[in-house]
Amino acid sequence: MDHKTDWLIWKKNGYNCPVEVAIDVLGGKWKGIILFHLIEGTMRFNQLRKQMPGITQRMLTLQLRELEHDGIVHREVYKQVPPKVEYSLTDFGRTLIPIVEKMREWGFIHTEQLLNQRNLSMKLDGNQS
Repeated sequence: MDHKTDWLIWKKNGYNCPVEVAIDVLGGKWKGIILFHLIEGTMRFNQLRKQMPGITQRMLTLQLRELEHDGIVHREVYKQVPPKVEYSLTDFGRTLIPIVEKMREWGFIHTEQLLNQRNLSMKLDGNQS
C-alpha cells in the first residue's frame, strides 16, 4: 500500500494521519495503563482493578469493551459459578507492546522534569492574575 492509498483510507474513516489511528486506540487516561498491566499476562477483572485504584468499575468495563471491540484485548468467559472472566492481549494487541514500553520509559525518565514544569507553570499562572 502506498501513502496515497493510506491517506484515502484514513480520510474515508475520519482520520487525518496515522497518529490519530494510534491515539484512537490508546487514547484516554486508562487504555495505556490497562495494556501495560496486560503485558505481564492474563488477568481477571478484579486483578486489573486492584492495579488501578483510581478507575471505577464502570470505566474499566467501558475501556475493556472498547479494547476488545478494536481487537486489542481478548475476553475469555468461563462457564462456572461464580463466573470467571479473564482478559489478555491478542496478537494484534501485542503489536502495541513496544509503544506502551516506550511510554513507560518516557514517563520513568521525565517524571521529575514534567512535575517541575507543571509547578513552574502553576506559579507563573498564579502571578498573572
